[in-house]
Amino acid sequence: MDLAFTPEEQAFREEVRNWLRENLPQETANKVKSALRLTRDDLQGWARILGKKGWLASGWPKEFGGPGWNAVEKHIFEEECATAGAPPIVPFGPVMVAPVIMTYGNAEQQQRFLPGIASGEVWWSQGYSEPGAGSDLASLKTRAEREGDHFIVNGQKTWTTLGQYGDWIFCLVRTSTEGKPQTGISFLLIDMTSPGVTVRPIKLLDGECEVNEVFFDNVKVPAENLIGEENQGWTYAKLLLSHERTSIAAVNRSKRALARLKAIAKAEGMWDDVRLRDQIALLEVDIIALEMMVLRVLSAEKSGKNSLDIAGLLKIKGSEIQQRFTELMMLAAGPFAVPFIEEAMEAGYQGDYPGGLVHDAPLAPMYFNMRKTTIYGGSSEVQRQIIAQTLLG
Repeated sequence: MDLAFTPEEQAFREEVRNWLRENLPQETANKVKSALRLTRDDLQGWARILGKKGWLASGWPKEFGGPGWNAVEKHIFEEECATAGAPPIVPFGPVMVAPVIMTYGNAEQQQRFLPGIASGEVWWSQGYSEPGAGSDLASLKTRAEREGDHFIVNGQKTWTTLGQYGDWIFCLVRTSTEGKPQTGISFLLIDMTSPGVTVRPIKLLDGECEVNEVFFDNVKVPAENLIGEENQGWTYAKLLLSHERTSIAAVNRSKRALARLKAIAKAEGMWDDVRLRDQIALLEVDIIALEMMVLRVLSAEKSGKNSLDIAGLLKIKGSEIQQRFTELMMLAAGPFAVPFIEEAMEAGYQGDYPGGLVHDAPLAPMYFNMRKTTIYGGSSEVQRQIIAQTLLG
């Protein structure tokens, strides 16, 4: 296993770094570094900039319009984006549904859907979880009944991240009740402007409406929007979930957060607290270990060996790290972490530039928001069970 970057990879890093310096809007980067609210325009504006360059689809092969990067180049790109303060790429289109369409969709579906995803013009949402089907996704009940050349969809999805912005949603729907629960699920693409689709935002502890409920009331969906074969959606979903759990590890964003944590501790006069600094050091060790785990996967892919199947491990450790750095930020800032007025933050009252200083960013909302990380994308308990079954049989 060789974890050293080659001269060619170092040159690629410099290319990405220079391009980000010239093309990443500074106002957007300031928002990201100060943990301020990102609007749809911030997120989709950056997606379009990347799309114009051909880098939004960073993990795609050239045959589908991607740059054809290998796993190491993709990792370098993501690391440089995080360091520069680029907004996160909303993953539901380019990272999640696109690989499913590439692998299981037909040529017409690929030509119809992939260009809009690669350009950043079409916003996709994910329709997986339901009120009674979260970690136990196979128990979903949203029903799609075939009527001629259409499906009629009825049911409800929940925790749909940024669904209020969605143009399209990919859904797991039940098309059969025979046999095991997993065998009766299909993978359907639904236009969110269709009659009968209702989106209702859910306000979270941090005051934001990041997630939504989505209701389907006799929604008519063309059968041509079915990916692959009917009742085989569980197979396609497993491919998508492996991409989701790997991206949830978010090692590059955690490295950026670690630097911010250190800045907060120093700005608030807590850097000399030995016990706090010990906890920061332990967190940094875990982030390095997580990065080494990711690089092991990349090294295996680069050398042509079978990639290590550790998506569950990456998800568990990555989500726990995200919770820990928000907890330590709260400890470092003390009572100043609690009060915040978003409008005042956005007005730049607390800093020298619009968006404020890094150490003055609102901490309590992020702390509350990160409570979810060990639950979504497959709870840590479920992930540990899957890992145990894989290792022990």
